[in-house]
Amino acid sequence: MAGTDKESITKSRAEAWDKAEKLLKKGNPESALEALRAIDGKGEHPTTLRLAGNAIWDMAKESGSKSDYRRAAGLLDEAVKLNPRDKACGSVYNNLRNEMQDKGISETLMPKLMIGGAPTPFGLIAIVGGALLILALAKVLTDTTAVKLNGDVMMEVSWTDTAGVDHNGKIWISLDDSSTPMHAESFRENVNANRYDGVIFHRVINDFMIQSGDFENNDGSGGHAGAFFGYCSSNPSVASDECKDDETQWVIPAEFGNTHDPGVLAAARSSNENSAGSQFYLVDSTGAYSLDGQYTAFGMAYQGEIDGKSTTGIDVIDQISQVSCGGSGQACASGNEGPTYPVTVVSASLLTEEASWWQFW
Repeated sequence: MAGTDKESITKSRAEAWDKAEKLLKKGNPESALEALRAIDGKGEHPTTLRLAGNAIWDMAKESGSKSDYRRAAGLLDEAVKLNPRDKACGSVYNNLRNEMQDKGISETLMPKLMIGGAPTPFGLIAIVGGALLILALAKVLTDTTAVKLNGDVMMEVSWTDTAGVDHNGKIWISLDDSSTPMHAESFRENVNANRYDGVIFHRVINDFMIQSGDFENNDGSGGHAGAFFGYCSSNPSVASDECKDDETQWVIPAEFGNTHDPGVLAAARSSNENSAGSQFYLVDSTGAYSLDGQYTAFGMAYQGEIDGKSTTGIDVIDQISQVSCGGSGQACASGNEGPTYPVTVVSASLLTEEASWWQFW
C-alpha cells in the first residue's frame, strides 16, 4: 500500500477516535460506537477497544445491565493486553472493575481460571475436575458425538406500528450458559435448525412482554425443545426416556433463579414448571419481576437496530410491545388478541467468531 494511503487511513482513524471522544463527553455512547464501527470494524486497535469499552460502560451505568458491564470489561481488558503501556486505559479498566465489585457483578460468568499465567484456586479445582470429567465422558461416548453450539444470537424482526408504518429491526441476544445451560442449548439448537424463521409474535402485551417461538402452529399451542433433557410433554412431572426418539415431545426442566430485568429472554411454558418448549418471550423496559421464580429467564437482549439505526435491544422490544391489537388501533393491553398486523421473526441466526467485534456488545 502506498505511503499516502496509510497516512490517509491513520488520519481518518484518528478523526474517528476524536469524534467518538467528543460524543462520549456529550453523553451519546451509541453514536460513539457507530463512529468506531465505521473506521475499525475488526477492532484491531487498542484505542478503538478502549473507547468502545468506555461507551459500553456508559450504557451499563444507565441500564444497570450486568452483561453490558461484562462486555465493557472485556473490551478494556483486550485494550490493555494490546497496549500494556497505556496507563490511562489501565486506570479506566481498574475503575470499572471497582464499580463492578461494588455492585456485586463478576467480570465473567465463571470465575477466572488463570491470573498472570498462574492458575487461581478455582482454576486448580477446575483443572482437576476437568480431568475427571474427561475420564467420565470417555466411558459414555458413543460413535455419534454431538457438537454443542455456542455463541450469541441475532434476531431480525419486522412489525407495523399503530400509525400503519412498517419497521425492521435486529436484536442481539446473549444466552446464559452458566445458570441456564439447558434452555440456552435448546434455544441455540432451534435457531440453528432455522425453526424460528418466519414465526410470528402471537402474544404482545404493552408494558410487559412480547412472545413468539411457536414454529409448529404460530398461535401459542405448539413448539418443542431443541434437544432432549430427559423430560416429555406427556408427563413433564417425572424424568423419563420414553420420548427420546420423538422430538415433538421434548421439553426443558425449570432452571429458575435469574430475574426478569428489562430486556430479558425467558421461556414460556404450560402449567408444569418442566414444560418449556420452543416458545420464548422478551421483556420490555418495565421489567416483569412478578414472573421471577415461575419462569426461566435465560438470556438478555443487549444490542439492537431499528430501520438501520443502532439502538438498544430493549428499544426494539419496546417498539414491538406498543403495536396495536385486534384492529383497535390501541396498544395491546391483555394478550387475549393478537397484533393487528403480523409481528414476525424474519430470521434468527447464531453469531460466529467470524462476526465483527462490535456485534458482541
